[in-house]
Amino acid sequence: MKVKKAKELNTDINVDVVIVGAGAGGLSAALAASEQTSSVLVLERNETPLGNTSLSAGLIPAAGTQLQKEKGIVDSAEIFAQDLIKKAKNQNDEKVVKAIAQASGATIDWLVNEKGLALHCIDDFTYPGHSVCRMHGPKSQSGMDLQHMLLNAVEKAGVDLLTEATVEHLYVDEEQHIVGVDFYRPDGSFEQVGCNTLILACNGFGANTALVEKYIPEMRDAEYCGFELSAGHALEWGLALDASLADLGAYQGHASVSVTHKALLTWAVIAQGGIQVNADAKRFSNEMNGYSEQASLVLKQPNQQVWNIYDERCEQSALHFQEYRDLKDAGAIKEAESIEQLSEITGLSLSALKQTLEELKLYTDKPDVFGRVFAEPMLKAPYRAALVTAGLFHTQGGLEVNTEARVLKKDKTPFANLFAIGGAARGLSGAEASGYLSGNGLLSAVVLGRIAGQVAAGQCVRTYQ
Repeated sequence: MKVKKAKELNTDINVDVVIVGAGAGGLSAALAASEQTSSVLVLERNETPLGNTSLSAGLIPAAGTQLQKEKGIVDSAEIFAQDLIKKAKNQNDEKVVKAIAQASGATIDWLVNEKGLALHCIDDFTYPGHSVCRMHGPKSQSGMDLQHMLLNAVEKAGVDLLTEATVEHLYVDEEQHIVGVDFYRPDGSFEQVGCNTLILACNGFGANTALVEKYIPEMRDAEYCGFELSAGHALEWGLALDASLADLGAYQGHASVSVTHKALLTWAVIAQGGIQVNADAKRFSNEMNGYSEQASLVLKQPNQQVWNIYDERCEQSALHFQEYRDLKDAGAIKEAESIEQLSEITGLSLSALKQTLEELKLYTDKPDVFGRVFAEPMLKAPYRAALVTAGLFHTQGGLEVNTEARVLKKDKTPFANLFAIGGAARGLSGAEASGYLSGNGLLSAVVLGRIAGQVAAGQCVRTYQ
């Protein structure tokens, strides 16, 4: 990935807003931009637009939505922003956090009321770190379904979407304005297109082993569960442009990836009272700190594997997820009618397992040695168990942006017409995995995507007036 001089751009085609990447962020940006200009082009590297969105649960956190109000959930942008800042230990950009939190509710309402997305507010449990239920997504809780909804909306809006178009170079003039891009096609041919504004929505660098080794060495042995084409293109362009980069060591990990089927097993079973134990049938952390920071702790256990132990009650919240149902159908979820059978199917010591489960009863009104309080009903037969490892889902560091999603230079002034969103941009999680709050990835993609689309298109419209 390189940057070329503007004089090397040789094309008569010029577009107001070019968007690189057709995941949830790029599509949200396209929908927003298309409300002000018909000159929008989305360039997608893959044959089918997928991205990390399609691999997620499709849940977007937002505060003050109409869907929340209909369920009697009291929330606000201020409460949401404080949750984000607290989780990241004040390491994130407060201005950007507050801007995104403030815009989140209106963005969900816009997607539902104006773009026709059938989203629902998930209220069966509160995700760790969130003060209230504020996750919004398809009823299936499938990222693939969210992606399809956005694609349908983009098609209805008449936005041009070109697949199998891999952007290679950005063309930049002497004043650091982006004047165009080029991209190659499957047959090896190159095409060029000029642009008035450029939005980078091409995710992070989780699939680039060299960059993960450099910036996130603690996760070099983790199963990579993100999109295979998230190879760090935005980061490489940012380096070439001498843009400001931030929080490159931040990431979303997940401590619950099925060992046998390499698929995510929802953390809902843990949030409802389940636990993780190692090969000695011992807990090793406060699981409620978050599934992202838990990932590196799982990798420190024998064989980098642990057991999720929960019960039939905990499972009820997981059954809403299609991916969980698929794992259950595939035999990845073990069932036991007694603690003795649980020991037998897991190979864990019966005495150690009994001791671990008995100890939970001591901490219903006070924290255990790890700081967790088991206020939920105690685990009881019939039990469930699943062998899991840790996974790296996506990186959270990237190009530093301001409240308008404009990419910043090292002197903190913005590039005139370059924007970054989602995994391409600095995220909301601060400098490390512990700052990740459930939904931060799609929050940055969708909400910041809408902001970028509005600002980029508005900038183009003003130049014509």
